[in-house]
Amino acid sequence: MAQDAGGAPGPPGEPGTAGVRGQVAIVTGASRGIGRVIAEHLAAAGAAVALAARAADRLAEGVAAIEAAGGRAVAVPMDVTDRGATEGLVAEVERRLGPVDLLVNNAGANAALGPLWEVDPDAWRRDFDTNLFGPVLCARAVLPGMVARGRGRIVNVASRAATVPRPHYSAYGVSKTALVRLTETLALEAAPHGVRVFALHPGLVLTPMNEALLAAPAARRWWPDVVRMAAAGEIRWQPADPAARLVVTLASGAADALSGCYLDVETDDVAALVARAAEVRERHLLTLRIAT
Repeated sequence: MAQDAGGAPGPPGEPGTAGVRGQVAIVTGASRGIGRVIAEHLAAAGAAVALAARAADRLAEGVAAIEAAGGRAVAVPMDVTDRGATEGLVAEVERRLGPVDLLVNNAGANAALGPLWEVDPDAWRRDFDTNLFGPVLCARAVLPGMVARGRGRIVNVASRAATVPRPHYSAYGVSKTALVRLTETLALEAAPHGVRVFALHPGLVLTPMNEALLAAPAARRWWPDVVRMAAAGEIRWQPADPAARLVVTLASGAADALSGCYLDVETDDVAALVARAAEVRERHLLTLRIAT
C-alpha cells in the first residue's frame, strides 16, 4: 500500500477513520514496537484500545501516552500462549471497555535461528506457540462474542517470511505461513456471521525483536551478511506507522471485501484491490496457493 513513510497518527475524523470511532480494540504485543504504534493509531482514530503484553511497566507507559493524547486505553498484562490468560483478557476488556470489535494479533517471537537439526526444539516451539497458537487462542476467545453480535474484525500481523522460504529461519517462517492459512480459514468460517479476517505484512521494521535477533550469536553464525548489512546501515528499515494506518483502514470496514487476504503494506494499493475484489476472489490472489 503506497503511503508516506512516517508521521504521527492523524486526528480522529480524518479520512478512513470514521468507522473506527467508538470501537473497542485489543492489540497484543502492544508494549513496544509495531503493536504500540498500532494501538496509538487506533486510539487516535477514536477506538478504545486494550494494550496486551507481558511487560506491565511498558504497557502502563503506552496507556499513559495514549491518554495524554486524549485517547482511551487500558493495560492488560498477559501471555498470549496461555489459554486462561486469553480468555481472561477478553473478559476484562469487555468489563472495562465493552464488547470487542477488533482483535489485532501482533505478539510475535523470533529466537530459534539455525538449521532445524541444530535448533533447540523447545525454542522452536516457543516461537511457534507465540506466532500461531497465540493468535488461535486470542481469536477463539473473541469470536463467540463477534459471531453472536454479527460483526467483528481480526487482523493477524504476518510477515513476508510467510511467502518465501529462508534457510535457518524455519520456526518464524513456518509459523507465519501457518498464520496466513489460518487467516484464510477463519475468514471462510466467520464470513456468514459478519466477521472479517485479514493477514498483514507490516514492512521491514527495526523492532526490539529484530534488534535482539541481529545481536544474537546465532545471527552472526547463520546470517553474517544480514548482520553486516544492518551494521553498515544498508538495510532500509521502515517506520511502523504505515502498517498502523492500514490497520485503521481495515478496522473501518473500508476493505472488508478483501477478507481472507494477505496484504503487504510495502507493495499493495488496498483501495485499488478493493475495486478489484471480485477478481481477487475469483483468481485466489493474495492467498496461499500452489502454482501449477
